[in-house]
Amino acid sequence: MKILKKSLSLLLALSLTFTLFACGNSVKKITLATGGTSGTYYGFSGVVAQRLNEVLKDNMKINVISTGASKANIQLVNSNDAQIAIVQNDVMSYAYNKTDMFASDTAAPYTSFSAIASVYPEAIQIIANKSINSIDDLKGKKVSVGDAGSGTEFNAKQILAAYGIDIETDIIKNNQSFADSCDGLKNGILDAAFLTAGHPTVAVTELASNYDFNILNIDNEHATELINKYGFYTVVNIEKGTYSVLNNDVQTVAVMATYVANNKLDEETVYAFTKGLFEEKANFNHAKASLLDVNKGKDGIAIPLHPGAEKYYKEKGIN
Repeated sequence: MKILKKSLSLLLALSLTFTLFACGNSVKKITLATGGTSGTYYGFSGVVAQRLNEVLKDNMKINVISTGASKANIQLVNSNDAQIAIVQNDVMSYAYNKTDMFASDTAAPYTSFSAIASVYPEAIQIIANKSINSIDDLKGKKVSVGDAGSGTEFNAKQILAAYGIDIETDIIKNNQSFADSCDGLKNGILDAAFLTAGHPTVAVTELASNYDFNILNIDNEHATELINKYGFYTVVNIEKGTYSVLNNDVQTVAVMATYVANNKLDEETVYAFTKGLFEEKANFNHAKASLLDVNKGKDGIAIPLHPGAEKYYKEKGIN
């Protein structure tokens, strides 16, 4: 009987030790929502996940999924079907504040998520035929503002309004994809088009190979107005040579591709993700990785930061 009791005690002790060990070394499984498989969100996040899975394998396992991009990603994080997602920061703000594309959404506002980091700019590129030299010149012109209800359309509406132009009455509005917008410009069906995307953008690069066009400037006064009014814009330059037709830098505004997390995701996991995102960037085999800058990690963020991300920024002295 004594032997049996000792054996049972030993088994219980071993079981408890194993349980404690397992709990202390559990790997957090994270679903990361991105975009279409041919898009930058999916490609960039895939590279990030692959590297972080290598260096943080004892802490987390990131599974990247293809999605319908920003709006769908907000909804996935809100339902906790994804714990981290990459989104445009303007769409993030619309969801959080129940405005613009989320204004009529009965489920909004979405406040179950918070920001991790801005990672790279998605410039609002306003391309136009050579007879158009400024945004003021767009009055009365045939202008594509992106797909109906898209982030690009809201960017166009806000920028035009800053210049006193009503998107519904002062231009001949067209809703076309990036590729169709570029074709329309080349074929004379359109006079100008708005595109919100990381630059260089494939459709614009292809257009520049056989068509000469202008990219319109947003001056400091109007850029400052947009930044102050909306909070999610930032100023960027499209450098000369980005496209073969571009002989000078062009100033515009951009929204930021931004990582967000469900508020239920614990602080230490988000801290580790944030730290890895910035400190492993040299090992991310993607063109956008060079744009990662911890000093700009909070640029364009107009919603609360996740405590795990805030912990990392404070550690780096970024208040």
